Amino acid sequence: MGTTEAIKTTGQKFLKWTKRIFWIVIILGLAYLSFILFANYSEGTRTGYVTKISHKGYIFKTYEGELNFGFFGGSANNGAQANNVWYFSVVNSKVAQQVEQASKSGHKVTLYYKQKYIKLSVRGDTEYLVYKVEADSASLRNPAIQ
Repeated sequence: MGTTEAIKTTGQKFLKWTKRIFWIVIILGLAYLSFILFANYSEGTRTGYVTKISHKGYIFKTYEGELNFGFFGGSANNGAQANNVWYFSVVNSKVAQQVEQASKSGHKVTLYYKQKYIKLSVRGDTEYLVYKVEADSASLRNPAIQ
C-alpha cells in the first residue's frame, strides 16, 4: 500500500465520518425543533376577567392579552401588592375574537391554555397559549355578579 492510497483511504474515512456527523446534527436539530414546537410543559385553565387583548408585532402578528383574576387579596409577606394579572398569547384568530368579545362584555371567563417550554416570537410574547374560551355561566345569568 503506497502513500497515495493511504491518503486516499484516510480522506474517504474522514468524508464518511463528516457526513455521518452532519446527518446526526441535522436529525437532532429537527428533533429539538419538533419538541419545542409541539411539546407542552403544562395544560390548565385560568378564570377571571379579560382586561386587554391586542394584535401586535413587527413581522409576526400575534394576539396578546391580560386576564385579571379579580381577587383583591391582601399583600404578600414583603408588603407588596399581590399580582393578579396573567399574561397570555392567542394563536388562533377565532379564539382571539372570542377573547375580545369576553373583554367587551366584561363577563368572567375561563381560558384554557397550553404552556410551552420556551416562548417563540412566532407564537406570541408569552409561553402561555390560549386555545379555548368558556364564558362563566353564573356571570352570564346574573350580570350583577361581575
